[in-house]
Amino acid sequence: MSDAGIAVVVVAYNSEETLDECLSRLRAADGVEEIRVVDNASRDAGIDLVQRHALADARLRFIANPDNPGFAVACNQGAAASTAPWLAFVNPDCFIEVDTLARLRDAAATLDDALVGGVLRGEDGTLDAAARRRDPDFAAMLRTSSARGLALPRDPAQALQPVGAVSGALLLLPRALFARIGGFDQGYRLHAEDLDLCRRVRQAGGVVAIANDIEVLHVRGVSSRSRPLFVEWHKHRGLWRYFRKFEAARRGRITRAAVFAMIWGRFPLAALRAALRR
Repeated sequence: MSDAGIAVVVVAYNSEETLDECLSRLRAADGVEEIRVVDNASRDAGIDLVQRHALADARLRFIANPDNPGFAVACNQGAAASTAPWLAFVNPDCFIEVDTLARLRDAAATLDDALVGGVLRGEDGTLDAAARRRDPDFAAMLRTSSARGLALPRDPAQALQPVGAVSGALLLLPRALFARIGGFDQGYRLHAEDLDLCRRVRQAGGVVAIANDIEVLHVRGVSSRSRPLFVEWHKHRGLWRYFRKFEAARRGRITRAAVFAMIWGRFPLAALRAALRR
């Protein structure tokens, strides 16, 4: 095991549509010494795909959960089942290039205790705003709707731009830093766990940054299409957990109640839209 080796964790759930391409690219990627695929009780043919890759590549190991414990739990399982000094978390709908992870690692190595993400672009060319975000301020969201947008603009002067948070769809950090902050908070089931992880990295004295010159194709929402109401429920639950964890103690009772109403008041409409999209 080299000092620059990367362990990649992929959490799969009904990801058959993109998983084969994702794993093929990871196996060809520079610097990858371990691949851990954690499946959260998929009901598609993804398991067969993973087994074929595992038979062809000893670096790949498979963890099959009998139920779906959530993204954060599965990420921690994959990390615990590997030993390489660098950890990368890659969604099964992200298609990296040969040098993507090695470049992210080299960028992170220029900073002390850094978590680094890349630019995510959809099939239609749309940039994923979640790749470059600030921390949510829920009290500010009550005062003005403009505060609800978390996306940060690209700073063309910085190849490695410090930000509040990057997307959990693609991020890399030293294993020692991941261990020091206790990994992902397993109280999140789906969504907002990446905001939480990035915030705790910064609270621990680390840096969170996006590599503005590293871009990855992100075919968003493949896993979530099969259970849109489940996804929306846990998205709102994750936001409420994040507020309670990082902001609620600084706010009065009325503000806390208003934030609760703001978050959960959106759920019926969000759920309806998700159902119609399906």
